[in-house]
Amino acid sequence: MLLINFFKKASVNVSVPKGKYNLMLFLLFKMKKLALLLILLLSYSNIFSQNLDSLLTVANATKNDSAKIRMYNKIGFSYIFNDTDKALEVIIKGKKLAKEKKFMFGLTELTNTHGIYMDVTGKLDSAKFYFTKALKLSREHKISIIESMCLNNLGMFNWNNGNYNEALNYFFQALKMYENINDEKSVSVPLNNIGLIYQEMNLSEKALDYHKQALEIRKKYKLEKDQVASLNNIGICYKELGQIDNAISVYKEGLKLAKTSDNLLDYYRLLDNLANSYHINGDYLKSIEIHLKALDKPDNFNADEKGNLVAYANLVSSYNHINKPEKGLFFAKKGFDIIKKYPDFEHYSADLFLHAAESNYMLGNIKTARTYIDRFVAIKDSLFSEQNAKAIADLEVQYDTEKKEKQILIQRAELAEQSLTIQKRNYQLYGLIGLALILGIIGYLFYNQQKLKNQQLQKENELKDALVKIETQNRLQEQRLRISRDLHDNIGAQLTFIISSIDNLKYGFEIKDEQLTSKLDAISNFASSTIYELRDTIWAMNKSEISFEDLQARISNFIDKANSIDDAINFSFAIDNSVNLSKEFTSVEGMNIHRVLQEAIHNSIKHAEASEIKVNVSQYKNAYHFEVSDNGKGFNPKTVKKGNGLNNMQNRIHDIGGEFAITSNETSGTKIRVKI
Repeated sequence: MLLINFFKKASVNVSVPKGKYNLMLFLLFKMKKLALLLILLLSYSNIFSQNLDSLLTVANATKNDSAKIRMYNKIGFSYIFNDTDKALEVIIKGKKLAKEKKFMFGLTELTNTHGIYMDVTGKLDSAKFYFTKALKLSREHKISIIESMCLNNLGMFNWNNGNYNEALNYFFQALKMYENINDEKSVSVPLNNIGLIYQEMNLSEKALDYHKQALEIRKKYKLEKDQVASLNNIGICYKELGQIDNAISVYKEGLKLAKTSDNLLDYYRLLDNLANSYHINGDYLKSIEIHLKALDKPDNFNADEKGNLVAYANLVSSYNHINKPEKGLFFAKKGFDIIKKYPDFEHYSADLFLHAAESNYMLGNIKTARTYIDRFVAIKDSLFSEQNAKAIADLEVQYDTEKKEKQILIQRAELAEQSLTIQKRNYQLYGLIGLALILGIIGYLFYNQQKLKNQQLQKENELKDALVKIETQNRLQEQRLRISRDLHDNIGAQLTFIISSIDNLKYGFEIKDEQLTSKLDAISNFASSTIYELRDTIWAMNKSEISFEDLQARISNFIDKANSIDDAINFSFAIDNSVNLSKEFTSVEGMNIHRVLQEAIHNSIKHAEASEIKVNVSQYKNAYHFEVSDNGKGFNPKTVKKGNGLNNMQNRIHDIGGEFAITSNETSGTKIRVKI
């Protein structure tokens, strides 16, 4: 089964402080939710129930190079979430073998997985490099299934780095690709990502709807690891909507599934989010217990350092709430160590500095606290600068003198006096607004009445025009049917009479003159061909539109007839899966396309001395591509004098707004391409 990797964004939420220091911290806290590292999950069954080292041994012993490279990709991807060092070793080994064997599918697949490894381990620039390289390779070698993965990966990468427009562009490209190839299973990925964008915009109800749609698809196809990511996101939406009990229930369901599917990365994230929910409910001891469990990771598990950073921030806040600021500062130091190791993570660390400032205020370390507050403010977005300034003032008010409190009371009294003056002005303004509304409603009623009259008149005129058009079309159709009957009954009968007469001459008179016999045969064949052409013309005239299936049947009949005449030529007729079979052509378009393909096949039979003639039909976007090719002797289109046949073909296609092209040389046959 082909490997399909996709990004699933997982979020870990920091808690809102609730305690005697709440007022000074809450206004500083309001910010966009932290978007943590996104991961890709592999869609294949039961691989994690096996021992990865044993699988690697099997892969090394496999003699089939392409199978070995594919196994390296799967095993390397699995190691990313269990043993990052081993993952890198296997990925590089697989890429080296793929280059040696020139197995481009495997090289492209492993390059994409290399990008996942870099993203999971926090090497953002390298992740972008490998994702972009994998996208380029997939397009060069037309590997659409990996191209869709790379588009999604780059979308999530740009999203993580705040480039939302670029991210959305990649997501929409990925969604379109999945729909074009009818890959319902993969549609869950862009649905999930759209939900995450709504999460980022604080539109939690809409986000919840998209995440539930993604979860249903993942349940349908038993994508357990993907279900874990969806459950995590659904829990976050419930939390944002204030439905904490629902969030806790969903997180617990996700934890069970993460254990059975050996999804360690999401397992630890779910633990962090569950701990955060208990924190919001005020159960700080339970929150601390679960956060510590989430931090107790295996030594070789180096992924998701950003998740650890947020967990440390939440632990500092929880210990502050149970009046243990010294313990909080212990975990704050661990968080600061991560920032030193990964400087790019500093813009995720605002809450860590905020809660560390609170701990220092509680311990009386005012100078250190203010230093952390300055760091917090520097990290925050400029959109929140006013809120930051007010929050800092609130923090300092808690430890200021009685004189400052009196000044605040005086300011409140002045504000109350100003409020009375503003209220009087508001009453006057409301009166003017009410009068304007009444006048506006009256004007709107007059305008709407006139608009309805105009619409009624317009519809009456449209109905009259439609009736005239229908009547005209009926007359034209009757005339076409009459002409087609005349052609069939008169000209068709006359041509048949000519053929019959020639046959009678040949058999009634013992004609021994071979030249005369040849002439009579030529006249008979010409009459038969004319009858065939006449039938096609009548077929087109009897239809206002010609379906693609009708056109396909006509082309097939002609090829079968040609094959019966010359069985030394191998004919083939292929229609690509991309072609919309319900397409309707006009009668002129259908007839011209049929005639051009007919003439092209006829020319190949007559002039090319080919052993193989192919007819291929494909579709790209709204354009239909028809191609007739042979492997016979060709010609130089620049030097050969075009006869009536080629000119007629070109004119027919140009008449219906299409494009006509011929490529040929004397050794590799001829191709005629038509684009409609």
